[in-house]
Amino acid sequence: MGTLPFVAELGLVDHHCHGVLRTDSTREEFESLLLEADAVAPLGGSFFDSAVGFAVRRWCAPLLDLPRHASAEEYLERRNSLHIAEVSRTFLMASGIHTFLVDGGFQADRLLSAAELASLGGGVAHEVVRLEALAESLRPSASAAEFVPAVRARLASSSAVGAKSVAAYRIGLGLPGERPADADVVRAVAAWSSGRLADPVVITWLAWEALSAGLPLQFHVGYGDSDLDLHLCDPSLLTPFLRATASLGVPVLLLHNYPFHRQAGYLAQVFPHVFCDLGLATHGLGHQASRVFAEALEIVPYGKFLFSTDAFALPELYYLGALMFRRALSDFLSDGLRRDAFVEEDAHRIARLIASENAARVYKL
Repeated sequence: MGTLPFVAELGLVDHHCHGVLRTDSTREEFESLLLEADAVAPLGGSFFDSAVGFAVRRWCAPLLDLPRHASAEEYLERRNSLHIAEVSRTFLMASGIHTFLVDGGFQADRLLSAAELASLGGGVAHEVVRLEALAESLRPSASAAEFVPAVRARLASSSAVGAKSVAAYRIGLGLPGERPADADVVRAVAAWSSGRLADPVVITWLAWEALSAGLPLQFHVGYGDSDLDLHLCDPSLLTPFLRATASLGVPVLLLHNYPFHRQAGYLAQVFPHVFCDLGLATHGLGHQASRVFAEALEIVPYGKFLFSTDAFALPELYYLGALMFRRALSDFLSDGLRRDAFVEEDAHRIARLIASENAARVYKL
C-alpha cells in the first residue's frame, strides 16, 4: 500500500534527535550504530541482517544511486566514495523534517552541532538540555553549596526549548513523588565528587528543577543500549512522579517506549501533562513499524502523540525514521478510513497533529 498523499507531503518536527557523525564510518561502526548495540560481536553475525539493516538496503540505497536491495558491501562502498557531508545532506533533505529538537549532550565531540545539522537539512534547530550532562559539567567548578544555585541559574537562562533526563540509564525510572530538599541535594553532591552522575537524589532533583523552570521534560523510556536494565525502564514506574508533578502544568514526554509503548499510551491518557512517541523503534522495526505504531496509538489521545526519530550519528536514521513514520501513519489512517472510524477531514487533522502541531504546542515553537 502506498503512502497517502497528504501524509507524504507533511512537514515534520523531530522532537527528539541527535547530531550526525562528522567523519565516515568503518563497517563495524556503521553496523553497531544501526542498532542500540555495542561493537559488532564475533558471535553476532552481521547487523545488516536486521529489520533496520534490510531497510537501509531497500530504502536508502536508491538515494545513493544504487538499486533497491543492493548488498551491504555495495552500499558501504558507494557511501564511502562520497563526502560525508553530501551523504548527510542527501538523507536529511529527503526526510522532510523542517525542525530538529537536538539533544547534544552525548558524544558531542563526534557529532555535528544542532546548527550544523539544521543547515545540512535545510531546516531550523532548537537545543534540548540533557540534565545529567549539565550537572556533570558544573560539578568540577562548583562546590556542593554552589551547585544548587548554579543549576538553577543555568536552567533559568537557557535558550533550550526543553530538557531531557537519562534517569533510565543511571537509576531507573522509579523516581519518587516527593521533591528532594535543597539540603539533601547539597549532601548528595558533596558525596559525588565528579564523573558520571548516578545519585538518585540529584537526578530526581534535576527533573523537578527542569519542570520548575518551565522546560518540557523528556525521559528516555524503554529499550536502549546495554548500559540500562530494561525492567527498570518501564514508564509505569514514573507514576508517583507524574502524579506529583501534574499540578505544575509543564509537559512530560516519554521517549521511544518500546516495548512499553502501551503503558506509555495509558499514562498519556490519564495524566494531563504526559505525552509520548515511538521514537527510534519506528525505524528499528523496519517493515514491521505499522503494526507496533498501531499498538502505540491504541488508547493515546491523538493530541498527545509526537513524531521523533532519536536519530544518532547516521543520517540514514533520520530518513528511515521519517519514512517509516509516514508509512505507519498512513497505514493507520487508511485502516481507520476503511473502517469508517473517522472521515478524511479528521484523518488530515490527526496527521498534522502527530507530525508537527503537537510538538509546536508542547514546546511553544
